[in-house]
Amino acid sequence: MSNRLVARRYAKALAGIAEDQGSLAQTQRELAAVAGLVRANPDLERLAFYPLLAPGQKAAALDAVLAAAGISDTLRKFFRVVAASARLNLIYDLTATFDQLVDERMGVVEAQVLAAQPLSATQGAALSAALARRTGKTVKLSWRQDSSVLGGLKVQVGSTVYDATLQGQLRQLKARILSA
Repeated sequence: MSNRLVARRYAKALAGIAEDQGSLAQTQRELAAVAGLVRANPDLERLAFYPLLAPGQKAAALDAVLAAAGISDTLRKFFRVVAASARLNLIYDLTATFDQLVDERMGVVEAQVLAAQPLSATQGAALSAALARRTGKTVKLSWRQDSSVLGGLKVQVGSTVYDATLQGQLRQLKARILSA
């Protein structure tokens, strides 16, 4: 089974527990803090990814670090289970998957915007509002600049792509001319 599938199972379980406790947002913040702590500390990263260390030792060491960091008991118990199952190496996948699940449950969708130049705050708000009307969900914009886009922008929401680039419009025009 792939790491993403395993991480999704753990993330779904944690999301269910957090939702039952009414602490979904808090758990998301704490999980991001734990992932950031592991990423920032080479010793913790080695602990998470070193395969020869016994899972029980990993669980105990990580629990001590999380207790000192003031992480909630729920998340500490969760990580004890993850570490004891020798799945601590999935911490980054687990965090990303948990974020996606929280977004799904809160009705938030990510839109990836590709443009030649940065959007102004007004343009970003207008685009976000238009996409929210179209999708019926709250839209979180993720912007990326690409100089190969000569003009306009390309937006991807899930598997749907809205191509309003100059190249896209020229492609459509060419197709209409050839089909006429």
